[in-house]
Amino acid sequence: MSSSIKQRFSFGSGIWRRSRVLAMGLLLAVMSGFVYGDTSTTRTIRVAYTQFPPVEYQDENGQAAGSLIEMTRKVAREAGYEPEFVLLPISRIYLYLQNGNVDLWPGLTDIPALDGEVLESWVSPLATQLSAWYLEGTEPLEHFDQLNGKTVIAIGGYTYAGLIQWLSGSDRIRVTEAPNHRAAIDMLRRGRGDYVLDYHDPVQVLLSTVPDHNVRESKIRERDAAWLFSLAAPRAAILRDAFDDAYLRLVERDEVPPVRIVGPGYAIPGFPAAYR
Repeated sequence: MSSSIKQRFSFGSGIWRRSRVLAMGLLLAVMSGFVYGDTSTTRTIRVAYTQFPPVEYQDENGQAAGSLIEMTRKVAREAGYEPEFVLLPISRIYLYLQNGNVDLWPGLTDIPALDGEVLESWVSPLATQLSAWYLEGTEPLEHFDQLNGKTVIAIGGYTYAGLIQWLSGSDRIRVTEAPNHRAAIDMLRRGRGDYVLDYHDPVQVLLSTVPDHNVRESKIRERDAAWLFSLAAPRAAILRDAFDDAYLRLVERDEVPPVRIVGPGYAIPGFPAAYR
């Protein structure tokens, strides 16, 4: 049993009370099909993922791939679980986390739509950058107020940690949607908007395959990734502890990146304070 689980179940006084609580903790672990430190018994977990290359995506063979997917496979197996990956659009991922149709998603933290619906891992394996993409001749975005009077192209289904709600409610900013990353950049090229609000990694992959030196980038905000466990699944807390502990063991063996120190990340001046 992990030290974190011991700490959570070591309250109370008296030998009898402590023994009873420890026994309850052991029973929960056995019921989940996993005893920490014992990887001889594996259980399948359903893991949602979406098209967000190179972090997570479906490859040409129809398999889940990407840096965070590979890390998820490694951590899950270290924890004694076998991941079953399910490709979903981002809005469906939110729904499936809410109703328990998937156990977890390697995604981003602090999503308002998932508040109270998920447990986030303590470990954050990586960070990503939200950017404003624009064409040469448009002024770089250096303050959020520069979006006033502009048309912003957003990816359908993305909430940008709630920012899309703020943008859509503004009477000074027009918002139009694109179905995916490629369509968003194509709309920008056709003059359907002034800026595309999208993450650095998938757009950079897109531009590396079809170079376009007229497309420029301004940094908007940094976001942290984590494993998000569905609270609709009865083993959510056990899964989170198993993943966190497994990641720490892999760090000790230099098989995954060191634990990141998570703190307030960069946000462009003028960024709405409620969505930082």
